[in-house]
Amino acid sequence: MSKTNEPNQRQLRVAENVRHALTQLIQRGDLQDPALDGVVLSITEVRMSSDLKIATAFITAFGQQDMQPIVKALAANAKFIRGRVSPQLREMKYMPSFRFRPDTSFDNFSKIDALLKSPEVARDLNDDEGED
Repeated sequence: MSKTNEPNQRQLRVAENVRHALTQLIQRGDLQDPALDGVVLSITEVRMSSDLKIATAFITAFGQQDMQPIVKALAANAKFIRGRVSPQLREMKYMPSFRFRPDTSFDNFSKIDALLKSPEVARDLNDDEGED
């Protein structure tokens, strides 16, 4: 039997619970860090390690070009975050350690959208429509 890197149902369920807990923490405004002042954060996805001990949260900060200061601020507050979300995740045997990464999927969507709107693609699409 071959092992895949696809998350199992338990990892997916726990990841969604962790994402929900992190989102609530951010919405409450519990994080006090100058790098995060006035920044609108969104946790777009959480991926759990196979042993559920590491949670990697993918974040987007709307209107921010440089995500590194935000990622560093969240990483510096990781222990505080872990303590704050632990009551919501008390059903877990181990409280996961948190890692934060910028979510680049929106950038990829923008690139694809720009390609689809390019004159070359539009011309090809118009040629296909004329063949019917």
